[in-house]
Amino acid sequence: MIVFKEKHIRSAIFDMDGTLFDTERLRFKTLKQASLELSGKPLTDDVLIGSLGLSARKAEELAKSVHGDTYPYAEIRRRADELELAHVRSHGVPVKPGLVQVLERLRKSGLTMAVATSSRRAIAEEYLINANVLKFFDVTVCGDEVEQGKPHPEIFLRAASALNSAPDECLMFEDSENGLMSAVQSGGQAILLLDIKPPRPEIRSRAFQDYASMMDFLSDLMACTPQMNEPALTEAFPQTRSQLKAGIHGFGAIGGGYLTQIFSHWDGYTRPGEIIAATGNKSLHEAVNAFGKYSVRYSAAAFDQTIEHVRLIDTADAEAVMEMYAACEIVGLSLPEQAIVQQAGLIARGLLRRFERSGRELTLLVVLNKVEGGAYVRRHVSQALAALVPDESLARQVLDKVFFAETVVSRIVSKLSKESLQRQIRIKSAMFQSRLARVQKSLSSTSRAPAAAGPKPSDLDRMVTQLRLAAEPANALASLHLILFNSEPDMMLYAERGSPLLERLRQVRTVDDIAQIQTIKNRLWNGTHAMLAWYASLLGHDTIGRGMGDARVSAFVSRVIRDEIEPALLREHPEMKDVVRSFVNTFMERCKSSFKDPCDRVGRDPLRKLQRRERILGSIELARKHGIETPALEFGAALAVLYAIRAAGPGDKESQRIRELYAVSSSIDDVLTYSGNYGGKPYLGLDPARDRQLIAGISSHFERLAATVDGEYWNWPLSPRAARASAGRERQREAA
Repeated sequence: MIVFKEKHIRSAIFDMDGTLFDTERLRFKTLKQASLELSGKPLTDDVLIGSLGLSARKAEELAKSVHGDTYPYAEIRRRADELELAHVRSHGVPVKPGLVQVLERLRKSGLTMAVATSSRRAIAEEYLINANVLKFFDVTVCGDEVEQGKPHPEIFLRAASALNSAPDECLMFEDSENGLMSAVQSGGQAILLLDIKPPRPEIRSRAFQDYASMMDFLSDLMACTPQMNEPALTEAFPQTRSQLKAGIHGFGAIGGGYLTQIFSHWDGYTRPGEIIAATGNKSLHEAVNAFGKYSVRYSAAAFDQTIEHVRLIDTADAEAVMEMYAACEIVGLSLPEQAIVQQAGLIARGLLRRFERSGRELTLLVVLNKVEGGAYVRRHVSQALAALVPDESLARQVLDKVFFAETVVSRIVSKLSKESLQRQIRIKSAMFQSRLARVQKSLSSTSRAPAAAGPKPSDLDRMVTQLRLAAEPANALASLHLILFNSEPDMMLYAERGSPLLERLRQVRTVDDIAQIQTIKNRLWNGTHAMLAWYASLLGHDTIGRGMGDARVSAFVSRVIRDEIEPALLREHPEMKDVVRSFVNTFMERCKSSFKDPCDRVGRDPLRKLQRRERILGSIELARKHGIETPALEFGAALAVLYAIRAAGPGDKESQRIRELYAVSSSIDDVLTYSGNYGGKPYLGLDPARDRQLIAGISSHFERLAATVDGEYWNWPLSPRAARASAGRERQREAA
């Protein structure tokens, strides 16, 4: 039961044509065609519109009153049924937008439901099955089963009685004047959903509530149905798929390994009918579209989660990307800053197409690890839109329909290597070919087998056999899946409040000040994560999890967070104590099990991370503001430079730049105080005079670290006893 607009509701009863399905226009077309075929003249629009909501008998009376007593209405109606069924079987039933979301919410709220339609049962059941919504309804009452057609209340009264509900406990959904009168006269809570012909004002005013569309009713329904809590990791995605589409611009680790899961859980009632994701990776593009699905592996939980109904498009396919923006309700933008600059024009064209086509609002979920990332994207898209649309007013209207939602990701995800993907595809392909060969052998032996004695198979038996044969190859493929991403299990995505859509998503937590969350996360995670990777790499470890098994690394991470960053954040944001401590505990735990998180990935771009106010130096500045000493953070900054010089791979361009700067005078000062070009802008290095004390502290750590490969100073974060224990474990590991 729900309380809707102060009414206690136990059941919901729906008209079908024009209410559940957008079939009235199709019906008009087929009736006109059938009339032309059988009588030589089409039915008039007046007769068609006048027949809305009438029983077949009353509709025939109306048609004959206009076209004469000899008009073959019954034959025309049967022919129209044939034409309509042929169209529906080829193209599907045109379902009203928002229908499955409404049905799912009503059903999960405990309501019983019925269909009360003027259509014949044979037609009604075919449509309900074709649209995959028959499962929602307990009762179906059809026009060929009642004595009195609409506007008589009989059909609604019978449906309410069959549901064991009083009429005034039922929401009764209608689109026509006759249907509305039938619902009102039954004593039900009549809900008018406007379709082709609005009822006369005096009739319309008798509705309990009226809406322009099912989607508008859904907005009110959401207010009185429960909002789902955060899902458990292993909780299944909703079974029911809506007509909505979600998009992802940038199918990388976060886009493919995180956003797809958020969109698949959706609001807990339904999930999008399709997730469209843009990628420039041809191998991923072809593999995912071939399998039709892929999986994310949560090693800590020994759980593989399958993401279905995903279609990848090529980022270079401008038409496909623009269409994604035009068709989706939400798009997760998960691209690097430079790629956003490059793609801004394409995004602007997609938004313009959306505005011209429908004018619907779009939520653009900006997943960019940058404070004011939403404003950054809006600025570049606005500039691109201005170049496309000289009319400033129109450009402003387009942007006003887009909510640029800045986010903070609370998950670590890594993408499997190209080599791993290729290896999986080879293995899965061989498995599929083997299974398919067994299936074909089985089918071949079945077809050669002599007919069994006894009665011949029925038509139903033959149809079942045909379906089984057609399904065998698909069944052979269904058991195979690709693992594309490794992920930690944390679920929630923090997002800037403002988009009504985001308030409904189960895995999104909206906040007023997203910059505050971004700052806390950057200070606690991003800088520490990079320092951990640099230290672990220099000590010979290849993954974050392996690094955390070294007591020197784990002690360093603990000291950086517990003694320096966490106290500084708590003094700066005392009201965020729970968030800070949650981030701290989550980060410490996840790093211990991140055995598939490569240090070279986490440690890349050290020059960017050494800028003033960035991850490390920003944390130092915050701590010093509150009188907290920062020896561990300074040690971490020194690790960045040493990592770039000694451990970074040849493909890390920023590390190469650090090596060039250091080579000038073999001094770390030249790196820390660099102020040259960086991505077309001046690099924000330390000031040689103002920051000389900090530069000296970092330099001191660097010189002592650089003096040996693995000397005593590398144990700086540890007590001598802990250092000896760590060395013993390392020797055992090497021996093993």
